[in-house]
Amino acid sequence: MLDPSVLDPQQTPVAAAIAGIGTDLIYIERIQKAFDRHGERFLKRILGAGEREKFQRRYDRDPHRGITFLATRFAAKEAFSKAIGLGMRMPMYWSAMQTLNAPSGKPMVVLSGDLKDWYEARFGEAHVSLTDESDLAMALVIVERK
Repeated sequence: MLDPSVLDPQQTPVAAAIAGIGTDLIYIERIQKAFDRHGERFLKRILGAGEREKFQRRYDRDPHRGITFLATRFAAKEAFSKAIGLGMRMPMYWSAMQTLNAPSGKPMVVLSGDLKDWYEARFGEAHVSLTDESDLAMALVIVERK
């Protein structure tokens, strides 16, 4: 809550622009085990086409980097589902939400299908931040009001 004393008396306070916040923290080893068990089927279920392409390039160069990429994207999807208040139920499904990169390298949320239509009717921009450290991957998603 803003302290009214810090506001310029000539200005009207602006309503908070955040509609939702979601976070997820996951052990990378958990994703490694799922990938080892289910392989390509796991990738197709979790990743969108753009993410699968990027995963494959990373995995081919260094399997650990590929799995870390997969873990951060998994965490981003979980965090996004929490930020929009749906969890993993329709229209939210794994591959309909991708975390791709802008030309600057900044991660960005890219939606498709029914999820895109549902989201755009309710929310503004979505922001995602990803990080990983040795055995953990984490994502934070902030969704703006429309």
